[in-house]
Amino acid sequence: MIQTQRHIKKTMNLKTFDKGVHPSDHKELTANKAVRTAALPKTVIIPLLQHIGPPCQCLVKKGDIVTEGQMIGEGTSFISAPVHASISGKVKDIDAYPHPSGRKIPSVVIEGDGETREWKAVKGKVNLDNLAPDEIRQKVRDYGIVGMGGAAFPTSVKLTLPKGKTIDTVILNGCECEPYLTSDYRIMLESPEKVVWGLRALMKTSGASRGIIGIEENKLEAVHAIREAISGALDLEVMVLETKYPQGAEKMLIQAAIGRKVPTGALPLDVGVLVNNVGTAAAVYDVFFYDKPLIERIVTLSGDALESPDNLLVRVGTTFEDVINQCGGIKSECREVEVLNGGPMMGITQSMLSVPVIKGTSGITVLEASDIKKKSVEPCIRCASCVNVCPMGLMPYRLGDLGLMARADDFTSWSGMNCIECGCCSYVCPSRRPLLQWIRLGKLRVRQQPKQ
Repeated sequence: MIQTQRHIKKTMNLKTFDKGVHPSDHKELTANKAVRTAALPKTVIIPLLQHIGPPCQCLVKKGDIVTEGQMIGEGTSFISAPVHASISGKVKDIDAYPHPSGRKIPSVVIEGDGETREWKAVKGKVNLDNLAPDEIRQKVRDYGIVGMGGAAFPTSVKLTLPKGKTIDTVILNGCECEPYLTSDYRIMLESPEKVVWGLRALMKTSGASRGIIGIEENKLEAVHAIREAISGALDLEVMVLETKYPQGAEKMLIQAAIGRKVPTGALPLDVGVLVNNVGTAAAVYDVFFYDKPLIERIVTLSGDALESPDNLLVRVGTTFEDVINQCGGIKSECREVEVLNGGPMMGITQSMLSVPVIKGTSGITVLEASDIKKKSVEPCIRCASCVNVCPMGLMPYRLGDLGLMARADDFTSWSGMNCIECGCCSYVCPSRRPLLQWIRLGKLRVRQQPKQ
């Protein structure tokens, strides 16, 4: 059971970052639900873009027979990650399909044959000492590993350091500060050895001498599980952090854990740090111990409009509708609901349930929406509440206006591209202005500008 913040604060000197918010986490709905395997989908829709970067080049054609784990999309650029078939069967279609991002993305539709592959442990014990950094990096790329916390940045790219850059610390993000979500919490409880081995693999590949797993203080059982898994290790540490949103954001996590501030426009590697999600580390373990690409992931299904919240191990490409139905479906008394890819702070509202679970889908949150929609947006009252909580030190009220008015140059000059899209501003706005939505629109306008 996740313990309360108040009790633990009395006994721990907790580290954190400046500003942020303390939303109700609602994790009690699924925190004690052990991960169960979702039913094998009859059909999957596998987007050829499930990572930051350009889409993959399709390697199959309509009518082809594919096997579970087969590469069906190959990355053709440096910032990319291949995609693999999550079920065996026949390629039914290749076309642009709706994606959780709100766009239509080229996708491979596979009609399953009902067969499943047994992913047996590789022969012989995997000895990390016998693996070269380049070998780890290449296999992580070939098996499609990306950031599992939601950003889906290709892990192999993070492990490829620019000339002159060095990493001394790898930090695993086990904070899971987004309300409702507990998939990371469950993987730390149920598979701590995977998390720790994956951390060591990331450390070896990046050359880091120190590994830290950052966990918020409302997840003491995970703290105990990981500490037991690293018992006796002098180069690994579990760091307990204050429960605050967005504690798990890269820059906030680095500042809280080791006191280094990532400058504006810089990356974690510029301060000698590599940050990955605990789920990503576990996926790296599966690559080497089971020869298994990233074809499934743990997804938390939660929210007050869902009949039976749960944590499911879901095949990539399974539709939201399918997995929601495996949790009892939407409550019959809920007339209007909002379905999010992710949690309520950073999640993206879905207009249809036919979209597929992708590598970055850490959760599907189903909320009663009727009360929300009754509340109208009011003019800004210049209270500065959004400024007071912005962890990046920005002026969200101004950026929201500039994004809404499509003033891309002004948006850039006010440092709008530095926004981490945490949603703290929208959360505290007394006028209920959808600042995050407008800021995302502003960033889109900037990206659409012709390059000089």
